[in-house]
Amino acid sequence: MSTPALRVVHETGPGPDLEAAEAAAANLLTALGISLDSESLRGTPGRMARAYAELFTPRSFDLTTFPNDEGYDELVLARGIPVRSVCEHHLLPFVGVAHVGYLPGERILGLSKLARIVEHFACRPQVQERLTKQVADWLDEQLQPRGVGVVIEAEHSCMTLRGVQAVGSSTVTSTLLGTLREDARSRQEFFALTGING
Repeated sequence: MSTPALRVVHETGPGPDLEAAEAAAANLLTALGISLDSESLRGTPGRMARAYAELFTPRSFDLTTFPNDEGYDELVLARGIPVRSVCEHHLLPFVGVAHVGYLPGERILGLSKLARIVEHFACRPQVQERLTKQVADWLDEQLQPRGVGVVIEAEHSCMTLRGVQAVGSSTVTSTLLGTLREDARSRQEFFALTGING
């Protein structure tokens, strides 16, 4: 008997008000001393509004899982999943990669869904620490695996373009649950496969 896929959708609520966002963007740019009189800048507030609306709206997807009929009990890891989000403190982007793995229990996950889950939680104002934990906790809750590991490596433009201007720096965060946290050999294997020294 097959289990129906869980439909994962963005939190319900009012959708973006692009007209109000465009007006606010125009006010912000004007307040910063940027004239919107030129042809190339005239449409910028609308483009800003649409760009942020896109950044903050994840795509819905079906969380497709399958019975683990073969009893596969080794690590499943998707490396180098692209991450793009927006720092909630400065509304500047941070970009990088996520490495997401799990030790299967009774069910296995469609591999593309690991990337979908990362996108789902990244499409909102975020901090990298919370994003890492949200992905791990959600997988643990929905899939009930024997262990979950998430590592995110990202470059934050709030650090590289302003303030300290630490160009080339990256931030690494990790969350380990279950066997990947409790068993030293499993933890070491996970970090070795992600390329992170654990």
